Amino acid sequence: MNTILNFNVGLLGHVDSGKTSLAKALSTTASTASFDKNPQSQERGITLDLGFSSFTVPIPKHLEGKGYQTLQFTLVDCPGHASLIKTVIGGAQIIDLMILVIDVTKGIQTQTAECLIIGEITCDKMLIVLNKIDLLKPETKLQQIEKMTKRLRKTLQNTKFALAPMVSIAAMPGGAENTQQHSEGIQSLIDFLTNIAYIPTRTDDGDFIFAVDHCFSIRGQGTVMTGTVLSGRVEINDTVEIPELKIQKKVKSMQIFKKSVSKARQGDRVGICVTQFDPKQLERGLLCTPKSIAALNACIVRVQRIKYFKGTCESKSKIHVTAGHHTVLGRVMFFSMPKLSDTEAISDTSFNFDREYLYEDALPNVDSENSASKDYFALIEFEKPVSSFHGFSVFGIIEKDYHETLLPRLKIYKNKSKEGVIERVLDEYNVIAKSIFKKETNIQLFSNLKVTLSTGEIGLIEGSFGQSGKVKLRFPDGLTQEVLDMFESKKSKNKAKDATTDTKIKPISVKLKFKRYIYDTKKKMIQN
Repeated sequence: MNTILNFNVGLLGHVDSGKTSLAKALSTTASTASFDKNPQSQERGITLDLGFSSFTVPIPKHLEGKGYQTLQFTLVDCPGHASLIKTVIGGAQIIDLMILVIDVTKGIQTQTAECLIIGEITCDKMLIVLNKIDLLKPETKLQQIEKMTKRLRKTLQNTKFALAPMVSIAAMPGGAENTQQHSEGIQSLIDFLTNIAYIPTRTDDGDFIFAVDHCFSIRGQGTVMTGTVLSGRVEINDTVEIPELKIQKKVKSMQIFKKSVSKARQGDRVGICVTQFDPKQLERGLLCTPKSIAALNACIVRVQRIKYFKGTCESKSKIHVTAGHHTVLGRVMFFSMPKLSDTEAISDTSFNFDREYLYEDALPNVDSENSASKDYFALIEFEKPVSSFHGFSVFGIIEKDYHETLLPRLKIYKNKSKEGVIERVLDEYNVIAKSIFKKETNIQLFSNLKVTLSTGEIGLIEGSFGQSGKVKLRFPDGLTQEVLDMFESKKSKNKAKDATTDTKIKPISVKLKFKRYIYDTKKKMIQN
């Protein structure tokens, strides 16, 4: 059994809040992509890419007896700049716990809020670190920390992180130029992390899927792909595939933070070396068991609107979809169904094509009545095939001709209605109605559909009457005497031609309600 428990911790926060300084203060082992080694990062003084580093501690008492001797914290240092939010999303999908780093002198900033939203979506556990406490006046430091803590509690009260613990530190007192002062509060932070660490759900079952975040060559060795194992396991000499390139390679060697290993499993941060592969072909993506991941042209997913988003989420709009480390354009269409009872759970891995679903023009606000009573889905059609969609797809669509083969099976309907008025009564069972249809409408398609009068009678459409869009309606149970009297009175007034009479008879309206499946090639009208 692997004696090292790997625990992935994401460092997120606003630009210049001190995330990379914190990673340096905590870490004892750095990867090839850590601490802003990218030349552009050094030139601009900000993190531009994901950085990985680690430190280890003895296994804490509450995790003893599980087969582990060492607890390894892998730190995922995420960029804080607004333009790099997609990189942050890629990093957030592989973490077990999130550290939200906040500059204690500034509090919640724009990207702090964005990272908080990402955390709500991708992570269940969060620790808040108040950094740069060395910039506070010594005589009022405790009061200022307490004041900021209260402000943050108020901000977080409506999130799932309302009770998130907070730790105050100074990762790099005096800034990068000051090398004389030591970090403040780091050991307390390590102790706190150790105490709240848990054993994440890890399994060797399933196909091997590996999120590659960096790819580079080492002379005399081969090409190294570094990343995190999302599922399954891999061993030396296993054959793996890069699905988007359809290239298969054999694993030559592996390392976990500069230590050679013979296997890696879900949750491990590892470097995998293969031979005869040009690293320029792959910057980021997936590595997997051969033929376990297919390119998707579209997918159906369960969705929930983010409560902080103030814009509209409309069907037929184009959206950016970030899956792993890739972002592609897609066109979205929303639909819903009534919430199921507790005994009827919706599967996360399959989709029920036998159910009916209601088309939605847009996703409602989270606090609306509709949002609470329905489950929402989205059909996302990608502009180009996506090979890196992993984890949350309810139903992946591989077929290129899915518009003809699969979508007609999807029972998404729109509620439709038409309204007109009775023009005249032929007898106690038949009437002529107008203004329901346009003259160019093929009324034969609506034959035998039910209609309802404003007086309550239910009838059937028999067919067209003339060429102007009028229709003949038949009422099997007959019209009420009230309706017959109204039209008899109307006839009498017309015969009398009494110009002085200004009495108007209220018209009787006719309502036609039906639904239509949006992907039905025959465009049938359906009534319950």
